[in-house]
Amino acid sequence: MSSPKSLLIRQARLILPNGELMIGDVLTAGRQIVEVGTQITGTTSTQEIDARGLTLLPGVIDPQVHFREPGLEHKEDLFTASCACAKGGVTSFLEMPNTKPLTISQSALDDKLRRAADKCLVNYGFFIGATADNLAELLSAKPTPGIKIFMGSMHGQLLVDQEGLLEAIFAQGDRLIAVHAEDQERIKQRRLEFAGIDDPAVHSQIQDNQAALLATQLALKLSKKYQRRLHILHMSTAEEAELLREDKPSWVTAEVTPQHLLLNTSAYETIGSLAQMNPPLRSPHDNEILWQALRDGIIDFIATDHAPHTLEEKAQPYPNTPSGMPGVETSLPLMLTAAMEGKCTVAQVANWMSKAVAVAYGIPNKGEITPGYDADLVLVDLNNYREVKREEVLSKCGWNSFEGWNLTGWPVTTIVGGEIVYDKGQVNTEIRGQALTFLSKHDH
Repeated sequence: MSSPKSLLIRQARLILPNGELMIGDVLTAGRQIVEVGTQITGTTSTQEIDARGLTLLPGVIDPQVHFREPGLEHKEDLFTASCACAKGGVTSFLEMPNTKPLTISQSALDDKLRRAADKCLVNYGFFIGATADNLAELLSAKPTPGIKIFMGSMHGQLLVDQEGLLEAIFAQGDRLIAVHAEDQERIKQRRLEFAGIDDPAVHSQIQDNQAALLATQLALKLSKKYQRRLHILHMSTAEEAELLREDKPSWVTAEVTPQHLLLNTSAYETIGSLAQMNPPLRSPHDNEILWQALRDGIIDFIATDHAPHTLEEKAQPYPNTPSGMPGVETSLPLMLTAAMEGKCTVAQVANWMSKAVAVAYGIPNKGEITPGYDADLVLVDLNNYREVKREEVLSKCGWNSFEGWNLTGWPVTTIVGGEIVYDKGQVNTEIRGQALTFLSKHDH
């Protein structure tokens, strides 16, 4: 029998599980890391990477993306999105249920898993979406990281905004519930107040801080009543961060996007509707409080909420412009650039973008550079800065909200399951990721 394919990464700056830096080697065999040391000798590996001057991080796990397949493939599909992931150092993703058809049944979940096995260069998992009447599916569908509830800024079956319906979901089962927390009633009222305004900047006033806070308060109340595992998606306001600072049960987690840390309402002046997303961009004060909450552990990790639309769709007048922006190609360089600016450390970025996600979702053997863990890794260059350029975007939508930003920490090489999926600008489209597994709290 031939021995499994192996890879030896030489003399990289490694971020160890305890957050310490070490210059050393990493040996992989098959899909796993088998050895980490200052200098690994006496081994014949299939392939060697000279990583001098580069930093090796655990591969990014992006826990909130919208990859648009099936049904909306003109914006993005699983193949184009996973190519963009490979380029951005994202080795695993968790995808949301608002596709066509909606991912609200076992059969729709199975269909996505089949498509991903066929097309995805990186590892994948898919949320099951809550509706007013699919409770049985929410309890039984698998494998899934959890249940996604849109409490607001959604229409159709996926909008679950009545407290009674929400309570029924929180009351049964113990699967993680991830909420898009915006108060639909308040949004509806404010849409009427601001009707007739076609400046996309009004989006941040319609779906204001209060709309986010009201929904997060309700989700927290229900979570505490049933001690139900709750995750708050893309937290965007100072008020929500302060609420959690005062009252965050041990079973609650929260995430923030790079755009809510780094962009604010001033972005509408420069990039217009390319700054429009749900929940919307906020004030510089919100940016500051979110950063502090992230550093203090009130917010647990980073997600992109990668939600691409075509430039034609984004060019329509508000409110006909769709909300959302792509993110998987730039999230890691954005966060590493912030680390270089002293906003946080590289070790914190590695934790927020990999380890903490794996822990929160019960994804085994991911998020650390440790023997026995999966060989999902990214080598980044922290010595050089490069601009975000539209012509280099791999996402099918063909644009990025951070165009023109000068960033460091761009991936040089991305490794999925011990295979090089991206190297110096080239994507290896032959590589395929695997379906992620999720341990329930009973399995830990």
